[in-house]
Amino acid sequence: MDKIRRFGPVWFVPGKKQGRYPYCHSIYIEGAGVLIDPASDQDVLRQLRQGPGVKEVWLSHWHEDHLAYLDLFEDLPFKMAREDAPPLADLETFLDWYEMGQPASRDMWRKLMLKRFNYRPRHPSGDLPAGEVIDLGTVRVEVLSTPGHTPGHRSFFFKGPEVLFLGDYDLTSFGPYYGELNADIQGVIDSVNRLSRIPAKTWLASHDAGVFTENPGPRWQRFLDVIDQREEKLIRFLEKPRTRQDVVEAWIVYHRPRQPLEFYALAEWVIMKKHLERLIRQGRVKQDQGRYSLV
Repeated sequence: MDKIRRFGPVWFVPGKKQGRYPYCHSIYIEGAGVLIDPASDQDVLRQLRQGPGVKEVWLSHWHEDHLAYLDLFEDLPFKMAREDAPPLADLETFLDWYEMGQPASRDMWRKLMLKRFNYRPRHPSGDLPAGEVIDLGTVRVEVLSTPGHTPGHRSFFFKGPEVLFLGDYDLTSFGPYYGELNADIQGVIDSVNRLSRIPAKTWLASHDAGVFTENPGPRWQRFLDVIDQREEKLIRFLEKPRTRQDVVEAWIVYHRPRQPLEFYALAEWVIMKKHLERLIRQGRVKQDQGRYSLV
């Protein structure tokens, strides 16, 4: 609890390992008892529940590293965008949204979701409608629709203290993550640009440093530049025909093989597939008999 940072009634609850996967930073609203993204630190979240108390949980989106300790608050209402609710209701849908087609991968992830992320089917008690301004008593919060990372990703602007919670648009050097079925590169770009224009005084994010007390400035564009850098590397790589496996083993996103390999290889492919689909739509890349090449 001593590491919590307070910005008026908005508390920043640091995740373990600097909020890096499989953790994230959580947000707590003093007085209202609202907890956003319960996947930071199990012990601290238990303490928050005991006092000052948690009355309701919100999720910024459906990913496992944002809901890992939702089971601590099973008896409480929780809200999220309806667009992101289906994976929480059914584990097979959860795996489908990550495009896990291989039986071995699905089996591994079923076990991991149940054991590490405490998955169980859940249905939100309420929506977080885009544009709604919610009066929590101690602070008014505007719900921002910021799709791209997921279709129903939500960011939050706390109007009194002028604190902006970015969610997974975390401005890290890794760049944006769009490794799932319904992620969208243009959506990411539009959402980050929208967030950059909001007149906040403090910016909070889900991972890594997580707190910016001065305008992130060039970080916004550097974050988005990673998208173009990935695409430029992919285009150079496609100067001769390449298979899916070739593209994965180039490790354009993750730079090297990581463990567990099945997880990172799938994420690498899903992200690269977004770029391939975009380049095909633009008429710059073609696919022929399972091989991708420049037009």
